[in-house]
Amino acid sequence: MFMALFSWMKCIKSNNMSTPKSDFSFRAVKVATIISAFLLVISGSIFAQKVYTLEECIQYALDNNIRIKQSMLDVSTGEINIRESKLDLLPSANASLSHSYGWGRSLDQATYTFVDKQTMQSYFNVNSDLTLFGGLQKINTMKQRQAEYLAAKYNSDKIRNDVSLGVAGYYLQILFSGELVNNAKQQLGVTKQQIERTRKLVDAGTLAKGSLLEIQAQGANEEVSLVQAENQLNLAYLDLLQLLELPAGTDMQIDIPKLGISDAPSILPVDAIFNVAQEIMPEIKSAEFNTESSFRALAIAKGSRIPSLSMSGAYGTSYSDQILNLNGDKKPFNDQFNDNRNITLAFRLNIPIFNGYQINSYVGRAKLNYESANYNLELAHNTLRKNIETAYSDAVAAYASYSAREKSLNSLRESFKYTEEKFNVGMVNAIDYNVAKNQLSRAESDLLSGKYDYIFKLKILDFYLGKTITLKDIEAAKE
Repeated sequence: MFMALFSWMKCIKSNNMSTPKSDFSFRAVKVATIISAFLLVISGSIFAQKVYTLEECIQYALDNNIRIKQSMLDVSTGEINIRESKLDLLPSANASLSHSYGWGRSLDQATYTFVDKQTMQSYFNVNSDLTLFGGLQKINTMKQRQAEYLAAKYNSDKIRNDVSLGVAGYYLQILFSGELVNNAKQQLGVTKQQIERTRKLVDAGTLAKGSLLEIQAQGANEEVSLVQAENQLNLAYLDLLQLLELPAGTDMQIDIPKLGISDAPSILPVDAIFNVAQEIMPEIKSAEFNTESSFRALAIAKGSRIPSLSMSGAYGTSYSDQILNLNGDKKPFNDQFNDNRNITLAFRLNIPIFNGYQINSYVGRAKLNYESANYNLELAHNTLRKNIETAYSDAVAAYASYSAREKSLNSLRESFKYTEEKFNVGMVNAIDYNVAKNQLSRAESDLLSGKYDYIFKLKILDFYLGKTITLKDIEAAKE
């Protein structure tokens, strides 16, 4: 690539020797464009060559996932609503002015007389309103907006947690599928060696040709199994790429750590995990602040029954070309501005008496929403407990299943080794050999499935305890 770029630059240079100076700028732009294109290709290759760890995949998803970005928009909206509710406590202030021309008979607002000629008038006004007491509705609205903002923030955190767990699940699925591919390759390699061995025995007349055909059929089946395992690995990568919002054709490679399970699990009791989780899980916090928001909405509704007191003030003045001095001249603008000014200060008391049952309906709906929010909070606690209980039982069962499968695999390995030795000397036919080999292959796949299922269940329990999702602690327990 670099040699091609050097040759191309040399060609451009030789061409420029005979090129008029008027084309120099165009050539320079072209050179810069081509160089930029090469740099982009090189940087893309470097990106594709990067090997991503689980932590890096999770961070990339948190930075680029669209659901997370959408939830952050809700958080930003909540911030705007809080600012608006706080500023609503301040007095309002507005100004207005107008300037008009009139022809014919009209009422001069400045002199309150009818005139029949062209007139010119100007009006200026500044007014302000302030709620002195309104049933604490504005205060409760501000607190409601704060609760809504925190509920949106914690809901965004829950989405981030869901995405993180999803990435961890797909990451482990890739590791599991990769090991299945390796096992399928090893099984196929063993079978190919056995095919060659069997062919020699058949040629020597030690075994019947049927044994060779059986082994060859076994090899064909294992080639199909290898293709299926590779396809499963590709689909696992596709799932991860889609969660990371990356195109399906992205050349991505993940870090392949050596994971092992050596000791019995040391898992906290369900109650201990639940006590920690309900204090830190964002879905609980979100439900709590939704309940707080509904409570404030109820307080706002009840505030509609309370009399409200407000104050308003205004300052205005006007100018008209029909106002004259004592000497008959038009009164100057500055004089009229001072003489025509008026200032008002008013207090308004609003007492709700009857409004077509609207306030009672408003309060009734707010009560129902508050009760519903309390039920949602209780449901969130119950759902969290159920999820933890399920994850705990799954983790314990997964380890028990893994231990049993490990013992079964060890026994089947010894059994297959014995069967293979007997097959090599003609004491066992090819059918029995294939049956033993298939049993061993299934046992190896089952053990891998149990291994990664157990690891994922442990990660879920760590997640409920507020721990960072990582595989480093599993790497420390290498086999």
